[in-house]
Amino acid sequence: MLTCSGTCGYALEYADFMDLSKLGAFVTKSITREERAGNEAARIVEVRAGMLNAIGLANVGLDRFLEEKVPLLRKMPCPVIVNVAGHSVEDYTATCGAMNDLECVAGVELNVSCPNVKDGLTFGTHAGQLKELTRQVKKVLPKKPLIVKLSPNVEDITVMARAAVEGGADALSLVNTFTAMAIDIWKQRPRLANVTGGLSGPAIKPIALQLVSRVYRSVAKGAGVPIIGMGGIQYWQDAVEFMLAGATAVAVGTALFVDPNTPMAICEGLVQYLAKMKVERVSELVGALRMPGDEAVAG
Repeated sequence: MLTCSGTCGYALEYADFMDLSKLGAFVTKSITREERAGNEAARIVEVRAGMLNAIGLANVGLDRFLEEKVPLLRKMPCPVIVNVAGHSVEDYTATCGAMNDLECVAGVELNVSCPNVKDGLTFGTHAGQLKELTRQVKKVLPKKPLIVKLSPNVEDITVMARAAVEGGADALSLVNTFTAMAIDIWKQRPRLANVTGGLSGPAIKPIALQLVSRVYRSVAKGAGVPIIGMGGIQYWQDAVEFMLAGATAVAVGTALFVDPNTPMAICEGLVQYLAKMKVERVSELVGALRMPGDEAVAG
């Protein structure tokens, strides 16, 4: 069980609201090479069955992160994965390279799929560029697992997944938010200053689930690359669905704004489900979905 990037700050912000020691990993908000103020307000809007965010990768930048946040990461009672974003290969390699020798960083998640900055999808929508970026980052990050976070805002997500794997990704996160908008009917203007933002929450779960299943069956299973499933996970039943579809782990994001204890409640529900189904290990659920025609192929 992980937290989704951007929902829990840099480190201990949620320590008073959840038992961080029970998390499989904590994922930081996106870190960029240079400090970013982010987009103008309003940049978060609640919508039916979810929310739109156009934060714009606001963060303290690499230098301040190393000076101010890394000491906090050393106090974390669970593994920490640092999410990294950038505008160029040089941005990504500089920031990721700085994580390589930090003992408090368990891995890096490459954010190539942010829909609410001008060039946030540059690498995430071009297979060739994504493969090369992943390859270059792996060179400067030999000591840490590299997770590539995929965008759903593409024609064929399996093409991007294959590019990331061929570039050397150790795991895949999917999916990030969907580009969307909301309108204020009284002002007759977009509700977000950025006009569009990333849609997350229960509204996207069925789509995210289908994309995880496709990537698992087409790319990840054969390559032996684990998937971190995310997108509208709020209850233990959601987590089970993602695992059956092929996710090795799951991450919770938007639901944390409703109840910070959501990850713990999901874990408790999973334990009860496994006992009821007489399943010894949660890993036995991964990819166990039986699709029409599977029996014929197996025979």
